[in-house]
Amino acid sequence: MQLFDQLRRREFITLMGGAAAAWPLAAHAQAPKNIPRLCFLTFDPGTLQSNRFDAFFQGLRDLVALIFAGSPPAALAAKSATGTIPIVFTSGADPVALGLVASLNRPGGNVTGVSFLLSFLGPKRLELLAELVPNARRLAALINPTLSDAENQLGETQDAANRLGRELVVLKPRNQNEIESAFTTLSSEQVGAVYITPDPLFLSRKARHRIPAMYFDREFAAAGGLVSYGPSLLAAYRQAGVYSGTILKGAKPADLPVVQPTKFELVINLKTAKTLGLDVPPTLLAAADEVIE
Repeated sequence: MQLFDQLRRREFITLMGGAAAAWPLAAHAQAPKNIPRLCFLTFDPGTLQSNRFDAFFQGLRDLVALIFAGSPPAALAAKSATGTIPIVFTSGADPVALGLVASLNRPGGNVTGVSFLLSFLGPKRLELLAELVPNARRLAALINPTLSDAENQLGETQDAANRLGRELVVLKPRNQNEIESAFTTLSSEQVGAVYITPDPLFLSRKARHRIPAMYFDREFAAAGGLVSYGPSLLAAYRQAGVYSGTILKGAKPADLPVVQPTKFELVINLKTAKTLGLDVPPTLLAAADEVIE
């Protein structure tokens, strides 16, 4: 939310204008004035989401006159800047609680999109992590305290740890430097495994420490993390592209319910498990949607 606080309406419009000014002059000269354009706005850092862009444009077949916001701060900034231009968002947090839409079924206004439900899966992720690392009596959770739903995530994760009979160590990094300090703390606290909660702050974070970790996106497991569980983000971004095309054909965002995921992926990096000396239970291997060897 700090990004949103810093990005006022004027700065947002300046950003949009600056992006347009940066396009090649030839493109401006060749493009008719009445062709709509797309603004793809996101605050997510790093290189982990490039294929999500491809998935988004796979679902988008027309030139566009709307704003796509790939994160809650971006969507909030866009909404504060315009009440008329259609906005399609993707969000891991509750869009109703954030104030993006009036309700999931009837968004109202000029905003609709796709909700990943990332932040609601914490208890399930912690259960899977505990099953994967049964000897870890102390688990940790990394939570960005600046998130609007940080307290909800913390409460649900703590409740899950209590049900599992595990002690939970909560660390609250706010930036990359504090993430490094958090992992140093994990070693001194003798934590057996860590759950990385959903947040753009952690998107550019790749596995660097020899500790079992649960992530919210399969790309972390593909990059060397132990395990991930969450909705298919590629499918979600493709749906955002489909919604964008639907709006361009005349549909109103207010009439398009916020889409929620129906497919969830469990991805296990077996190579990482072997490196960490873990024996993956056969039940988890059988339940996995993807096993990386």
